[in-house]
Amino acid sequence: MEKHFFIARQRLAELLAGFDRARVAVLGDLFLDRWVTVDPALDEPSVETGRTAFQVIRSRCEAGAAGTVLGNLTALGVGYRAAISLVGLDGHGHELTQALRRLGVDAGHVLHSHAVVTPTYMKPLFLQPQGAPVEGNRLDFKNYQPTPKALQRALIRRLRVMANQVDALIVLDQLTLADTGVVNAAVREAVCELARQNPKLIVYADSRAFIHSFRHVIIKCNNHEATGQSAPSSGDGEQAAFSAQAVFAAMDAMRRRSGRDVFITCNAHGVACGYAGQPYLIPAAPQSSPIDVCGAGDACSAGIVSALCAGATNPEAAFIGNLAAGVTVRKLGTTGTASQAEMWALYDEWAGA
Repeated sequence: MEKHFFIARQRLAELLAGFDRARVAVLGDLFLDRWVTVDPALDEPSVETGRTAFQVIRSRCEAGAAGTVLGNLTALGVGYRAAISLVGLDGHGHELTQALRRLGVDAGHVLHSHAVVTPTYMKPLFLQPQGAPVEGNRLDFKNYQPTPKALQRALIRRLRVMANQVDALIVLDQLTLADTGVVNAAVREAVCELARQNPKLIVYADSRAFIHSFRHVIIKCNNHEATGQSAPSSGDGEQAAFSAQAVFAAMDAMRRRSGRDVFITCNAHGVACGYAGQPYLIPAAPQSSPIDVCGAGDACSAGIVSALCAGATNPEAAFIGNLAAGVTVRKLGTTGTASQAEMWALYDEWAGA
């Protein structure tokens, strides 16, 4: 294990310069992230029920889940980004498509259907007389029935078309309820077969519940998913539970099963990967202030895949993934992204530490 891996400045510049030539498609469930700001000073009773009717004074929408990865690819300067997904023929689907277009994402391979609803996370933010708004209980819109077979076949057709047009395919297997979303069992099998038939295509899968179902693809997961251990509830537990050797053993087993490389994110410990027969644990960027890890994994994935497209080795790609994640965790209260300028600033801070 190399403990002090650090990319030289010139090499980092070469890799980042290659991002604008990369062509990347993202396959997965798109969620509409909708934040609604409620002003309690404007509360009024409902005429129908007598209960308090909360008054929304502003609303903001962004593309989440697979859209978060696409947003990170955009911020990193990747030249072409495309979405392969499925949304409802509803208002949320329209807003989600508009959010993708604002990012400059090719949404031409997103299916729209009355047979599904657009997955949506509605997040109420209640203004306070003093201090930051308080986030209330989230309202979720999701599909609870299996994706219709006709839509599964249509997704697979789009997947096969895009495979001939891109350098990399990121598969974001977001859902834990089997077969209710974009990356269902049939689509997952099609991804594995596509990767087997196209070994030069970078196919990178991140799955919350089904990572062990993937073959012939680059796998990304966290150390708890890799080792089969539940995540601890405290920072002290994280430190006590972490074992680099256990992560490396799990990485070897997953690589033998998938036949391709494996990247394992290890929270503050960095990213584990293999290269030239040796295991590496690439350290995370140092942090000295409060952080927000929401979206850090997606930022890391975007950095890793962009770097691989630019010709990076696995340790180099993991380093760049850590840089991207290291920027986003400093953006409190939001699912942030990392630009190359922000990554350079963190790199200089890290190099001088």
